[in-house]
Amino acid sequence: MPENTRHRPRPAAVRRGRRAPWQLALRVAAWGTSATLLLGCGATWYVYRSLTDGLTTSDALDAVRGKAPRHLDNSVNLLLIGLDSRKDMNGNDLPRQFVQTELHAGSSDIGYYNTNTLILMHIPADGGKVQAFSIPRDDYVQTLNGDGSVQGHYKIKEAYANAYTTVHDKYAAQGVKGADLEAKSREAGREATLATVQQFTGVPIDHFAEVNLLGFYDIAKVLQPITVCLKHPVKDRYSGANFPAGVQQLNARQALAFVRQRHGLDEGDLDRTRRQQAFISTVTHQLKSQGVWASPSKLQGLFDVVKKDVVLDSSWNVLDFAQQAPNLTGGNVVFHTLPIEGFGIRNREDVNLVDPDKVKSIVQQAFGPASSPSPAATGTTAAAPATVDVINGNGGRGIASEALSSLVKLGYTAGATGNAAPRSATTVRYGAGAQQAAQQIAGRLHAGTATAGSAVPAGHVVVTLGADYTPPGEQAPSPTATASSTAPAADSGPAVKAGGVPCVN
Repeated sequence: MPENTRHRPRPAAVRRGRRAPWQLALRVAAWGTSATLLLGCGATWYVYRSLTDGLTTSDALDAVRGKAPRHLDNSVNLLLIGLDSRKDMNGNDLPRQFVQTELHAGSSDIGYYNTNTLILMHIPADGGKVQAFSIPRDDYVQTLNGDGSVQGHYKIKEAYANAYTTVHDKYAAQGVKGADLEAKSREAGREATLATVQQFTGVPIDHFAEVNLLGFYDIAKVLQPITVCLKHPVKDRYSGANFPAGVQQLNARQALAFVRQRHGLDEGDLDRTRRQQAFISTVTHQLKSQGVWASPSKLQGLFDVVKKDVVLDSSWNVLDFAQQAPNLTGGNVVFHTLPIEGFGIRNREDVNLVDPDKVKSIVQQAFGPASSPSPAATGTTAAAPATVDVINGNGGRGIASEALSSLVKLGYTAGATGNAAPRSATTVRYGAGAQQAAQQIAGRLHAGTATAGSAVPAGHVVVTLGADYTPPGEQAPSPTATASSTAPAADSGPAVKAGGVPCVN
């Protein structure tokens, strides 16, 4: 399905210098156990360290370290990021014919840099069961940049694209071009995704791997046929999925259609999320059952995909992680989907409404104890300097004064209050020097994106309250209490257990 498009430069990878062969082997071993396709790990990888030159790495985690509660043990949290971009690692459009016939994904202009797959995994220090949570891509959350500044409220998948675009435009205006411009822009996107997921879930991210749409296809091509199981027959012209019910084997083109389908499924994107979980389970099962680790030709193909389609964090300490890795290929993984509270319309888009406190509670309970959260992890970042004026377009008596009082308690300077004609949506505008404060306030009020206002005095933020106004610190209205709600609340649905071929919708 087409996504919103924006100005797109031509991406280039973020590459580091050549490392010693044994270091590269260890890093690839680690990626193999936790990247989006969970390609497994173990001592066998050490035999193939000569294949590991040319990996693409990122230092994006440096921007978010220490901004979430710390582990109290040696457990590891991994974030698997899947980009929807129809571009290669260098930002070049994939051939049109390939995108249309093999990927069945429209055109290369679709997708931009949205993160349509986000899976957060927790590998316990004692080698116990691995817990994994998929984060639905349309969850409407407060998104952050890597430095902790607030982008606004958007679908969680848009954090990457928002940061990418902002940084690209900034550096392009300074004359930065080509690969350097693309590297800075994509690194900002990764940092924003990491910061947003950390804040949303309330747990630290220790490592991550990023793979593009082509990566799913390439892995499936190496390992095909891919065995899957469907509870019902499906036919969808958007993704190209056309499968009977039951267990069946798919080629690479069909496997990509299997993980991309959402039209025609009872729970849409939530069912697609479970398809992705089932795909990972199946791939890890095949890697173990087919003896891939003993096949140099298969391993060569997997390494080629890693180097071509995957970006890895550069800080993985595999020696600390090695004893935990067998759980991922041994079927000791349970996949969950984070719950939503229902559906609504925000910024004129269909979104999933979520309860951030509930999400944090679920994830933290599953992942185990951690230290006290830092201020950034709890959303209590110090208020940026600004004088706030509040205008009541909500209709409630005294609501402007109450809203201003709430914002003053958060650290902003009190300005004036006033009234305006009733309106449906809360807006935030800012004058010169007040952008950071406006972004913070817009995030706290669930008011979308703060915008510059030529009539707003320097150092001021003007908040105009609408019918959707929610006092800062309170939860967003439940879906049953808003006119934009279109469906009842939904939970996360059944878990998908790894170790075989799970049957899904």
